Amino acid sequence: MNFLQNETQLVCIAKFFAKKGEVEQLLDILHGFIRLATQEDGCIRYELNQSIENPEEITFIETWYDQKTFDTHCQKKYLLDFLNDGKPQHVESFDVSLHKQILPSL
Repeated sequence: MNFLQNETQLVCIAKFFAKKGEVEQLLDILHGFIRLATQEDGCIRYELNQSIENPEEITFIETWYDQKTFDTHCQKKYLLDFLNDGKPQHVESFDVSLHKQILPSL
């Protein structure tokens, strides 16, 4: 895909709070997502971050080419399996928000 500097992209910020004692297990699972997601069409950035102040707070910052490629990503088996099976085991709470990346015009 050709990415123009003045193109609006979709940014997903997904914040997870691990259950007590589950941080390392959750990080292992989420690290596996990076390899898979970055191979998907439309994935521009898929970055995992951990809070310095609260190591149980783990945040993905994802940039996708557009809403369609993000929606396709959200239907991937590995994500659906995590939401159904892994999340209840490892995640106390989570929040996902979608944003538009606004780049300056040339």
